[in-house]
Amino acid sequence: MALVETDIADGVAVVTLNRPEAMNALSKALRAELAAVMVEMDRREDVRAVVLTGAGTRAFTAGLDLKELGSDATAMGDATGETPQANPVKAIEQCRKPVIGAINGVAITGGFEVALACDVLIASENARFADTHARVGIMPGWGLSQKLSRLIGLYRAKELSLSGNFLDAATAERWGLVNRVVPADQLLPAARKLAADMATIEPGFSAAYKKLIDDGFAASFQDGMALEHARSSAANGSVTPGEVAKRREAVQARGRQQ
Repeated sequence: MALVETDIADGVAVVTLNRPEAMNALSKALRAELAAVMVEMDRREDVRAVVLTGAGTRAFTAGLDLKELGSDATAMGDATGETPQANPVKAIEQCRKPVIGAINGVAITGGFEVALACDVLIASENARFADTHARVGIMPGWGLSQKLSRLIGLYRAKELSLSGNFLDAATAERWGLVNRVVPADQLLPAARKLAADMATIEPGFSAAYKKLIDDGFAASFQDGMALEHARSSAANGSVTPGEVAKRREAVQARGRQQ
């Protein structure tokens, strides 16, 4: 049985973390498999967008496999791992295509960090988030301490990280952590539909726009504005008026249908 399963149809790949008996905990083997799968999804021309989810209804992923951490003296190094095989955030970042996190259950600690590596989050009503790094006694090493405060605000991030309390799906939506919450049986259809919309964008442009957003998010506002000006100046100079007119008609037609 594969630890990471893939299902590809109509330009969309659904990638499923597949250890439901262990709440999809991120064992060494699963992380290595995820890294390989994300490289493949990035390479494949028949994949234009990715949905990442967990098997079952209990967990998106419970994070690092604590049983493995407790029995393998070398495993702790992966909590700050830099390679995609060790660090699932790096594994996801290898994919230049949009990655939608379909959060089907709990996303705990390292699993929370994996969720934050996605480009968009859609949550099931069963979803819950928790940062238990402080309770386990491990400092986050995959980006949570810096990303979370930027996404939901400093005070809310400190509330979660310094208590280890769970955040329910409805509150996560209200705080702006997830885009929307849907009934459990509608989670994958909703994620697939959004992925299908994203899959209609030209892949090279989609990848460049995603990188512009991510690079700007990692910079100061001033530097981000300068970055946008530099990249738009370089890219837009080659766009012809005829191309704009043709695409304008397609955009208007799509707008009338929505």
